[in-house]
Amino acid sequence: MGTIQHIFIAPRRGEPTVSLDKVEAIANCGLRGDRYSDPQLRKSPEHQLTLIEIEQIRAFSEASDLQLQAHEPRRNLVTVGVNLNNLCGKQFYIGEVELEGLELCEPCATFAKYTYPEVVRFFVHKGGLRARIIRGGLIHVGDFVKQ
Repeated sequence: MGTIQHIFIAPRRGEPTVSLDKVEAIANCGLRGDRYSDPQLRKSPEHQLTLIEIEQIRAFSEASDLQLQAHEPRRNLVTVGVNLNNLCGKQFYIGEVELEGLELCEPCATFAKYTYPEVVRFFVHKGGLRARIIRGGLIHVGDFVKQ
């Protein structure tokens, strides 16, 4: 069972992310205050939040000798101790919030633009997970991630 280590939102595209101790997850919408709570800004209406493993962020830094901080991949939730790929296609919980893992977040040009070109190759199948919020509520740093 893993936990939430960091929470980030970005109110507008391209703006720096904001670190939070807790955030409201709104069912079928997104995280309160995050740009992707607006369905017109999402790749798909179901893509309401993103997650990434801190272990993959650290592995990139170790493998490349390039420092990557937890906020730089621009994912909403940073986990520790959970394999997010295993949650793709499944329902799971973070605290009281029920989610459905939809698809892997593959690295893109935007990720590379804000960090390093090397992320595109390194984070293939390791870039996190896109999810839909089935039942909303509060997500706190330290909440458990469980099926």
